[in-house]
Amino acid sequence: MDTVIRRAREEDLAAAGAVTVEAFVGDGHTPAGGDYVTLLRDTRRRNEEAELLVAVDPADGAVLGCVTFAAGGTEWADIAAPHEGEIRMLAVGAAARGRGVGEALVRATMDRSRELGLTGMAFSTRPRMTAAHRVYERLGFVRDPARDWEPRPGIDLLVYTITF
Repeated sequence: MDTVIRRAREEDLAAAGAVTVEAFVGDGHTPAGGDYVTLLRDTRRRNEEAELLVAVDPADGAVLGCVTFAAGGTEWADIAAPHEGEIRMLAVGAAARGRGVGEALVRATMDRSRELGLTGMAFSTRPRMTAAHRVYERLGFVRDPARDWEPRPGIDLLVYTITF
């Protein structure tokens, strides 16, 4: 894979927001007019309050995908305990799928968790995000049904975890 993973820069923010909305709305995970789209597009906030990592094409700097990383116990962590890292809003643009971008982003969050001295990761995913589930399982994450939850009625979230 010929992709660079790094912390988002100012010039990446608009494209990262567009990729995130494209992935979540385009794949049918959230409605185009929903409140969640505003949060998906707000990469500046995610980058300031958590860590926004981007996958960029080294040839032209195009943002291919992104993920929000948060340590457990912080504002952006929904499910991770203080000793765990968490990913949110993992997204890969349609044109970059099948190139290992999603896996590279997840690996980067695993590395970041270890850098922070965290001993594992936990995060939520929608049941229909089966392509992402295959990536998580290939990297050693396992389902933790005891931690599954529902942020709002009708929004079921599955939890995946890993211990380092």
